[in-house]
Amino acid sequence: MKTVYYQQYGSPEVLQLKEMPKPVPNADEVLVKVHAANVNYGDITARNFGNISAAEFNMPDILRFFARLSFGWKKPKRNLLGSEFSGEIESVGANVTHFKPGDPVFGYTGMNMCTHSEYLCLKENAIIGAKPSQLSHHEAAALPYGGIMALGLLRKFALRPGQKVLINGASGGIGSFALQIAKHQGAEVTAVCSPAKADYVKSLGADFVFDYNKGILAQNPQQYDLILDVLGKLKWAEVQNLLTEKGVWLLGSFKTGKLLRMLWSNFFGKQKVICAFANEKPEDLKTLRELVEKKAVKVIVDKVFPMNQVIEAHAHYETKTHKGNVILEMVLG
Repeated sequence: MKTVYYQQYGSPEVLQLKEMPKPVPNADEVLVKVHAANVNYGDITARNFGNISAAEFNMPDILRFFARLSFGWKKPKRNLLGSEFSGEIESVGANVTHFKPGDPVFGYTGMNMCTHSEYLCLKENAIIGAKPSQLSHHEAAALPYGGIMALGLLRKFALRPGQKVLINGASGGIGSFALQIAKHQGAEVTAVCSPAKADYVKSLGADFVFDYNKGILAQNPQQYDLILDVLGKLKWAEVQNLLTEKGVWLLGSFKTGKLLRMLWSNFFGKQKVICAFANEKPEDLKTLRELVEKKAVKVIVDKVFPMNQVIEAHAHYETKTHKGNVILEMVLG
């Protein structure tokens, strides 16, 4: 089988296609023929991890140290990319009961990666589920990561209809799904993004759109019950004036200073700070499928590249001009 492979950190040009043995499923595994895979923020970070500075790493420095050990200090230990996929079951192990050959499926492999390949072996109880029938493989491949992370983060806040939510980073993979889920739950949503993507986030349901270049306070904002700061780019001096008296600043990425701010708020503040990791749950795929079926969530594909144009796909993602998801078509020929 062909797979996307890299042996050193760097620009998209480090990527190549490599022929590797087709995997054989164990008794508790399924073999997936991958039709499409998403290129996401994690792929770009993994590919260039050795060149990412401490300032660019959106987590505490101690986590960066362990991440470098895990990914490889000078060169990647894990040579395969991709964490989202859509495809069909080609074969199953002897003990598998929930899937059969021919089943259309989608899923998420997290830090195990490996989805930018023609075939993929997964445990039956991994984050894999029936593909939403309304979605193409291209669309379904773009749903798991952003959708799962958005669900996990929003679970940290008991959102009620009529509450006001601001999402900083609303045009990204996580923010775009958080916007739609919050709207489905009855919130009024203000999206913060680049002006070039204003129409895109409006098409997802944003009630108001702010230009992140101008600063939120300068754009006559309201006060918000929840501020979801996907990449942790805002500062407390700005946020505290944007929150209601008991509002919550929810961070999907954070540095040590924001962790300390969270601890302080837990003891002394009415306004709360939550630094959160989104847990990955297989049942989240069912929730996402139901949201798609209700037309509460839609998936936008910006551009599809054949697998043998993976360099061009990564380069396009890094322009930050894409409105929606960048997809690799894994079926060649």
